[in-house]
Amino acid sequence: MNLLFIDSDQKAKYQALLSVSSLPDLQITPNISEANIILADPPAIADKLEQATSLVWLQSTYAGCDALIEQNKRDYRLSNVRGIFGALISEYVLGQLLNMTRHFSVYKEQQQHKQWQPHAYRSLNGQRILILGTGSIGRQLAVVARQFGMKVSGVSRSGTQLPAFDHVFDTSSLGNALADTDIVVSTLPSTPSTISLLDADTLSHCRQVILFNVGRGNVLCEEGLKIALTKGQISHAFLDVFEQEPLADDHWCWQHPDVTVTPHIAAVSFPEQVAECFRQNYLSWHQEDKLLTEIDFSRGY
Repeated sequence: MNLLFIDSDQKAKYQALLSVSSLPDLQITPNISEANIILADPPAIADKLEQATSLVWLQSTYAGCDALIEQNKRDYRLSNVRGIFGALISEYVLGQLLNMTRHFSVYKEQQQHKQWQPHAYRSLNGQRILILGTGSIGRQLAVVARQFGMKVSGVSRSGTQLPAFDHVFDTSSLGNALADTDIVVSTLPSTPSTISLLDADTLSHCRQVILFNVGRGNVLCEEGLKIALTKGQISHAFLDVFEQEPLADDHWCWQHPDVTVTPHIAAVSFPEQVAECFRQNYLSWHQEDKLLTEIDFSRGY
């Protein structure tokens, strides 16, 4: 019998969903030390990992597992939630772009003053978007952006060409890619090679670019961003993730006119989707000792 320990803000919901899933040889336990499987929010379980002395496999309820990868304990298998965030990230990015380029917020404000004043706008059709990270989130965003007639490029470590993109650059060509785009979206995970990848030097290649960070906060150097905004290399930054969250009250981003701050809401984990991901992983692990969304500790994704 496999014993499952759940540690999440949505614990009651997960218990209810799994109780009717009829997964074989699985029982929920309130005792972390006897559990060989854990389903958990990474921040909630991180400081309890050493108590999980029987742990074999941990299923994260998040896509990002930084809080777990940073821990010393690695004598277990780790999987994340993957393949469910692409549509949500796409909604966030295209929603913000449309609101900005079509002046919807401006018109709502004008309405309050009974002001009939059209504003010129530029269509997304034909604009160039560069997506950093060509995993499931990046690929989904690329497909949606193409539906708007955008020219879509990507950046990945290998530069492997993918059907969703017009072209994929490898990371050594990042500077050239940034110099030839209108919009940049970072979906990158946090790894040793991506921390502060977008610093002042890298961002200096940009030319009035609209920047999104919806991946990991520490990929973007915030001081480097401030310099790029001052120099006009970045025209506006939409930031949903930060190195330190929640954002400090005195952080400069709050009041900057060319920064839009959102509280890490671009793509949240819905319990039904997470439970389904766990179900698929459990059945694969139970039958074939294979996890469909396993994380490589050394790579960080």
